[in-house]
Amino acid sequence: MTKVRSCLLISISLILLNCATVPITGRSQLSMIKNSELIPMSFKQYQEILKTNELSIDKTQTVLIKKVGVKIQKAVEAYLIKEGQSEVLNDFEWEFNLIEDKTINAWCMPGGKVAFYSGILPVCQGEQGIAVVMGHEIAHAIANHGRERMSQGMITNGLLASLSLVTQNRSALTRDILLQSVGVGTQMGILKFSRKHESEADRMGLIFMAIAGYDPEAAPAFWERMAEISNGPGTPEWISTHPSNERRISDLKKYLPESLEYYKKSNPFSSYSGNNSEAEFL
Repeated sequence: MTKVRSCLLISISLILLNCATVPITGRSQLSMIKNSELIPMSFKQYQEILKTNELSIDKTQTVLIKKVGVKIQKAVEAYLIKEGQSEVLNDFEWEFNLIEDKTINAWCMPGGKVAFYSGILPVCQGEQGIAVVMGHEIAHAIANHGRERMSQGMITNGLLASLSLVTQNRSALTRDILLQSVGVGTQMGILKFSRKHESEADRMGLIFMAIAGYDPEAAPAFWERMAEISNGPGTPEWISTHPSNERRISDLKKYLPESLEYYKKSNPFSSYSGNNSEAEFL
């Protein structure tokens, strides 16, 4: 009993010592692994994905993805610096690519490596829709959701006191990073945890697109289009890693007043607004 109690106290102490705060929402989160260890591994996995997938040859769409990505990136960086939270960006190396794939998806690896699949572009219907998705994916990186998911997994697998066990098999770890980054959940026990991340990224993404000069009211419209193209009744929310489209639309509308305040302040001369033209990427 004493041994069990000691292990419990050690576990609680480690959890309390390894916590971070999510920007904007202020939510406390687990951070059992350092970004300085996690991010290089995620970068390696990102490059492997680019090597094994076909990048889009559509120059116009590729330029647009990069334009929107850099614009929101610059706005977010300025915002975090102004808020005294620039340390969140340590070790980040932003990159934005368009992969030729019919899958309706986009994701962001820890450290700012973003990938859009060409299949999501018809749903985006232009720059505003791309900004909705881009803001959401960048929010996952800024909120360190990948690191938090890994920390949750460490607790689940009883690895609180031994970080070295997690980093011994780097190839397996990087595969896990990818799954976590794209929002893939394989265990019923972590599904609610993943939905929390998606909802938080929705809220943060609205603010990020707003400070970059994009109208956050485009977000509910985007998810209404997503709902229209969903086949059948869809996956029940209780067994999904993502909120239902209906829940998402409802929550986004609830978050709009907050993000619209940021949008009203944004203009071409705002410190939060990116002024990058498409010419930079041609």
